[in-house]
Amino acid sequence: MKSIRILLQYLRPYKWLAVQNMGFNILSAFFALFTYTLIVPFLQILFNRVEAVPDPGPFAFSASYIKDWANWYFSSSIDRYGEMRTLLVVVIVFAAASFIKNLLIFLANNCMASLRAGTVRDVRNRVYNKILKLPLSYFSEARKGDLMTRVSNDVQEIEVSVMSSLSMLFRDPFTIIIFVTYLIVTSPQLTLFALLMLPLSGWAIARISRSLKSASFIGQQALGRLLSVMEETLTGLRIIKGFNAEEKMTRQFGLANEKFTKTFRRVARKAYLAHPVSEFLSTIVLLIVIYYGGYLALKGTGNMSPDRLIAFVVVFSQIIQPAKAISSAWFSIQKGMASIDRINEVMNAGETITEKPDAIRLTAFRESIEFRNVWFAYNHEPVLKDISLTIRKGQTVAVVGRSGGGKSTLVDLIPRFIDPDSGAVYIDGVDLRDVNIKDLRHLMGIVSQQAILFNDTFYNNISFALNGDAGMESVVRAATIANAHEFISETPEGYQNTVGEGGNKLSGGQRQRISIARAIMANPPVLILDEATSALDTESERLVQDAMLRLMENRTSVVIAHRLSTIQHADLIVVVEEGRIAEQGTHEELIRNPSGIYRKLYEMQTF
Repeated sequence: MKSIRILLQYLRPYKWLAVQNMGFNILSAFFALFTYTLIVPFLQILFNRVEAVPDPGPFAFSASYIKDWANWYFSSSIDRYGEMRTLLVVVIVFAAASFIKNLLIFLANNCMASLRAGTVRDVRNRVYNKILKLPLSYFSEARKGDLMTRVSNDVQEIEVSVMSSLSMLFRDPFTIIIFVTYLIVTSPQLTLFALLMLPLSGWAIARISRSLKSASFIGQQALGRLLSVMEETLTGLRIIKGFNAEEKMTRQFGLANEKFTKTFRRVARKAYLAHPVSEFLSTIVLLIVIYYGGYLALKGTGNMSPDRLIAFVVVFSQIIQPAKAISSAWFSIQKGMASIDRINEVMNAGETITEKPDAIRLTAFRESIEFRNVWFAYNHEPVLKDISLTIRKGQTVAVVGRSGGGKSTLVDLIPRFIDPDSGAVYIDGVDLRDVNIKDLRHLMGIVSQQAILFNDTFYNNISFALNGDAGMESVVRAATIANAHEFISETPEGYQNTVGEGGNKLSGGQRQRISIARAIMANPPVLILDEATSALDTESERLVQDAMLRLMENRTSVVIAHRLSTIQHADLIVVVEEGRIAEQGTHEELIRNPSGIYRKLYEMQTF
């Protein structure tokens, strides 16, 4: 029921399309019934069983009047025009009713197409927007391949299994109700007997469908693991080849693929069982109804005649098909509900980085960024321990220390990628948790150690922070400062040349220089640099280092440094050791301490 409620939430914006769809389906069911009931006068004319009846009189909206009027009309038509012409009229009316019925079905399906397309689009948008809102810590646990499966395959499963079944659920129940009403009017006794037979097939189908949802859920998880292995293979192909690990990855992929195949086979087997089971049971039910109806017709009881029995069987057989469709739709919906549950897991994931309704707006950075007794832990393992630090406006602060000491975690607190477990980080005396997140990050320019580029042009990558709305002159200036203009100009299309997926058309140094140009283009008051020159060759490093020094003038810069030779100019160097600030001071102050951690690191790198 919970999954159904979630689905209805997605359908709510399209409720009028659903109403229109149901309206067209009801009308089409009436015309379908009218079409099938024309079999009675057709058979009566064919077997010369039309009896002369008197004029039924003034119109009355009742089944008996319609029956009397039809008998009067056909008997009068045969007397006046003959049997063949009357039979032609029946055929023409049959064709007209069939045309109207199918036109209404098209209109109903047209409404359903808009409803399906819009709902699936909204689901994808919601999942994607949710992923953008989730904290970075969420993605350290979640597999990218599994998330991609939820956005692509699970959403597609909802469209194929659930949304396609809605057209049956919006159409077939009305068809059954209208047709059953006709059957009751025709023969209550035979209708009651026929309806008692239908639950037999429903019981058997329900037995099969119970396990289909859980099997589908397991199947989607197996597909997520399979895609995760594929994504890791594509990302680490150079390492796989370099360490001759092809056989190992082949075994890993083969195991994941085999598990998915077994699960898929089990799900498919249960899904394919629905049709033959329902087909066989419906045939048995129909044969029993025909036998009992024949008994009534031969005995002349229950107001049943041979032509009425044939019409009854024709209409009843048309009930079996939508009943089977509803059972098949239930199978599909059970299969798709597993995907709804998986998507709902993402939608219900906690957004630890939230913004208060009355968040304070920031227009500029004026004084300082301050850490006050900050603690932070990953999976209950402390990473930062009682950090207190003040970064004043205009300062260049370098954070150094051994790998795994907590440097990146400390810096991630500034743009509020994560929040401290205790203590607080302040900007101009205001807790970061009280300020507008977009305003805060608008003050930041970030260059990570691993250059992250998008499969777009040089121009769009450099002007990324401005959403591509920047003049070419500004982009060229930023690229020139970052020592990137020369190699960009050498490409066939210059700044309109694409960089490839993840910048794979560029060298490591070129990718880093583009990311530096992107930070320069944003022109932020606060720079966060995670060893921005680590991927550059010696010549480019010197040119970019000079450009970065010019860029950092009159700005606040926080630099995570691995090569200490690049941060000797820093106003403050902070040494982080096992999550704590072990030392802080200028290069000259720290180097004078012979037993200090910074002195040891510096001597190791110098050696």
